[in-house]
Amino acid sequence: MLVPILIAAVVGYLLGSLPFGYLIARAKGVNIFEVGSKSSGATNVVRVLGKGPGYLVFFLDVLKGVVAAGWPRALFFKSTATVFATGKTYTLLDTRQHWPVLAIVGLIFAIIGHSFSCFIKFRGGKGVATATGGFLVLLPIETLIAGAVWIMAFYASRYVSLASIIAAIALPAAAFFLHEPPFLQYFALLIAALVILRHRANIVRLLNGTENKFVKKKENDA
Repeated sequence: MLVPILIAAVVGYLLGSLPFGYLIARAKGVNIFEVGSKSSGATNVVRVLGKGPGYLVFFLDVLKGVVAAGWPRALFFKSTATVFATGKTYTLLDTRQHWPVLAIVGLIFAIIGHSFSCFIKFRGGKGVATATGGFLVLLPIETLIAGAVWIMAFYASRYVSLASIIAAIALPAAAFFLHEPPFLQYFALLIAALVILRHRANIVRLLNGTENKFVKKKENDA
């Protein structure tokens, strides 16, 4: 399994490192690291450039997670060999039964790549959209529940950071109550902790009452 794991890690990191937020902003003549929250994530792109470019970035960042976690299930296969002298067939490698492990590795490195992209001097976003895409593959029902929680928290508070933190907590909670395999529960908990850690500055501002509420840029100002 070492070679498939290494492949999943490398592919995941390179996918995650694709800096869609930075590239789309540059196409508009904006250095996204110099404006707004100075993040290349979709939220900052929406604030600075409007919902069209921002939603495109969000979709592409989600897609990175979907591909990083989904391609091991789609492309890995069972490899066998037949000994002609005996006519017996032996399994050399069956990665189909291990695809969740490869998907998890791919997603972890996609989130790392998104947060610390090798293409933009190891900067990036917080990884929420990319994590969402990966969990749509691993825990689709729980991810939809967490998405619904995000929507309710956001429209109740207008804080993207607070909604993301609450949704991150909701994901492993949903996995626990829906009796998903323990390793997926623990992985969801790990990613939730990572998301919260990446929002530590936002948490300080929320506690101090200085966090900015979300106000999207008007389209005619984009």
